[in-house]
Amino acid sequence: MSEREVLESLRENARYSAADIARMTDLEEAEVEATIEELEAAGVVRGYQAVVDWDKLADERVRAEVELNVTLDRETGYDDIAERLARFPEVKALRLISGDYDFDMEVEGDSIREVSQFISEKVAPVPEITQTVTHYVMTSYKENGIELGDGEDDDRLSFSP
Repeated sequence: MSEREVLESLRENARYSAADIARMTDLEEAEVEATIEELEAAGVVRGYQAVVDWDKLADERVRAEVELNVTLDRETGYDDIAERLARFPEVKALRLISGDYDFDMEVEGDSIREVSQFISEKVAPVPEITQTVTHYVMTSYKENGIELGDGEDDDRLSFSP
């Protein structure tokens, strides 16, 4: 039985029932239910979320990608900094990455002012953080593997060989 098949189905649509996943994977429904329960109990599946197209709502959210550079010392490691930052509800995602900066942090708020204040008053003062660079999200075209928008804005010409 493939845990990966069940996980991929749940990632595609977390609202699939065990019966739906069983049909798609040729597994027994009871096997799918047991697999999901095991994955949840083991902490592999951490939750289920809706993918929201905020541009479709009057109540928009301001989102930003924030690059963070840090300096480590003998007592403080990446995990310590990540643990401190991840506690803030404004932080929607936090990743240690390779490249020109150390962390990539996704932040949400009700306004640019709120996001800016959060970064300047809560994130930047963390002693190990040496630099922040904030990029505000203007438009999202795809979130968690799902294309957003109405799909009718594609004015490219069709091509068929």
